Amino acid sequence: MDYESLILIFTAIIYEALPFIVLGVVLAGLLEEFVPQQAITKIIPRNHVLAIALGGLLGIVFPMCECGIIVVMKRLLRKGLPLSVCVCYMLSGPIINVVVISSTYVAFTNNSIYGSALNVVLLRCGLGYLVAVVTAVVVEWQYRKHGTKLLHPSLTRGLRAPDAADEDNGDQGKRSWMQRLNNITETALHDFVDIMCFLIIGAALAALGRAVLREANMETLLEQTPAVAILLMMGFAILFCLCSEADAFVAANFSMAWPPASKIAFLVLGPMLDLKLYLMYTRVFRTRLILTIVTSVVVQTFVYCLILHYVGKLITY
Repeated sequence: MDYESLILIFTAIIYEALPFIVLGVVLAGLLEEFVPQQAITKIIPRNHVLAIALGGLLGIVFPMCECGIIVVMKRLLRKGLPLSVCVCYMLSGPIINVVVISSTYVAFTNNSIYGSALNVVLLRCGLGYLVAVVTAVVVEWQYRKHGTKLLHPSLTRGLRAPDAADEDNGDQGKRSWMQRLNNITETALHDFVDIMCFLIIGAALAALGRAVLREANMETLLEQTPAVAILLMMGFAILFCLCSEADAFVAANFSMAWPPASKIAFLVLGPMLDLKLYLMYTRVFRTRLILTIVTSVVVQTFVYCLILHYVGKLITY
């Protein structure tokens, strides 16, 4: 094994993710200090399905890639946003935002599949939104059954109910700018340290996995077995730990031997589940909820993309 390449891959993952981690913790600190709980809860419909559907579009308002979205999601949850809505935002936000949509379009402009780069964008966003909403509905059902037992103890301490009054409202006007800045800094620093240790572990595992996979040559098998190709690309998405703002360029440059649906699977699953994200999930969710989310996104991505493959072949012929 080439240890120099291993180190380069590891540092590249950290270098790629670090700016978005910083952006995420700063945004989380600003949300904690300046956004009252009532301002968020009032815009969320009381109907759970409509609330989840809206949550899947929050990435347009709070654009973040998956590297920094966990800390933002935690703060939204602590502000009183329902768990299912937060999960829907967490899963769809790294796909449905202006930066990722633009990067996906550019990446597939000269490497077009499914007719045009716009079709790739629509398929990625559409399937990502569908997977996120269905998973969030399942999470809502789990939450009604198990409540806060699904959440990590560090998160449940001081967790506000969605209809609770905002305790900080009375103090907001009395704080000086220095006090507010200090609160933002403390919040951001705490989240940064909490997330970075798991990012480093995830990056190390991803670098090792990518180095091993690079030595295997399986493209011949993929041309004849689309199900295997989709599963392998999903595995690559989990192991590679790419940022959603850059993963489209990697997918677009995979060999043409890979079925187009497998590349869509890579683009949909990667921002929802990879090694670093799984480790970050352990700081927010209990094992039961992590398994629910992982099973839901993996099964849905595989089934939808397999259907997409055969539908695409029917349309082609």
